[in-house]
Amino acid sequence: MTSTLSDRKAAPGGYREFVPNVEVDGVRLHYADVGTGEPALVLLHAFPLHSGMWATQFEHLAAHRRVIAPDLPGFGGSGAPDSMYRYTMIGFADLVAGLLTHLGLGPVVLGGLSMGGYVAFAFLREHAERVSALVLADTKAGADTTMVFERRTDQQDQVASIGTTSLIEVLLGGLLSDDTRATRLDLVEQVRRLMANPAAGYIGALEAMKYRPDATAELAGISVPTLVIVGEHDSLTPPDVARDMHQRIRGSKLVVLPRAGHLSNLEAADGFNAAVAAFLARQ
Repeated sequence: MTSTLSDRKAAPGGYREFVPNVEVDGVRLHYADVGTGEPALVLLHAFPLHSGMWATQFEHLAAHRRVIAPDLPGFGGSGAPDSMYRYTMIGFADLVAGLLTHLGLGPVVLGGLSMGGYVAFAFLREHAERVSALVLADTKAGADTTMVFERRTDQQDQVASIGTTSLIEVLLGGLLSDDTRATRLDLVEQVRRLMANPAAGYIGALEAMKYRPDATAELAGISVPTLVIVGEHDSLTPPDVARDMHQRIRGSKLVVLPRAGHLSNLEAADGFNAAVAAFLARQ
């Protein structure tokens, strides 16, 4: 495991900020690292975006806490392995664990949105001792239904044959609420840019999501403080799904963000940041 950039640079506002690459198990991982304070907050991005989706969280949460956000393989600045065997939720989780080892971090507050939540469940399964608290945003513990599995396979075939452009437009409809798509065109365009990732990343992540195990039975065993966040108008992982997770995770807190869809950290950034900041203050 080698780092291609290790010097932290002073950033405006007095906190450090750098975006290096590190090689973990033969995969180049690009990540952002801002702020100071422990335990660090590690944020795992949604499909098919990259760590840039957390820009508002970097700005507002890093004033009091170190915030780290990797690009998962095939997204953002990270490498895209050729072998499909590298694209699994456990594989992603192991790469994140390798990054934390490289950074010399003890237990962290682990947060994931959508696919990032799936990785968080895998991380808990394999590296529970490295998690001091958990943030689950707009995600679910259940595995794909047969219908969703088949849809992901069709999307893989589509990306392999004609690229990502058409799929991006389809996915936007589920990622953002109707209100956001109708009235916040700047945010829609921002999300579209965040989705401009290599075809290999799309195909690999779809493979990982298709074959992820059902984590529902594991929810009762989560013993660390947990915050569950969901957008009021999330159509992909609706509030009822979040409420079910909240009820299964003993002592967890649930926050429903008004008017937000699946990308609640972007659509309701102020509410999201306030909820996470309050949660972090107790850790």
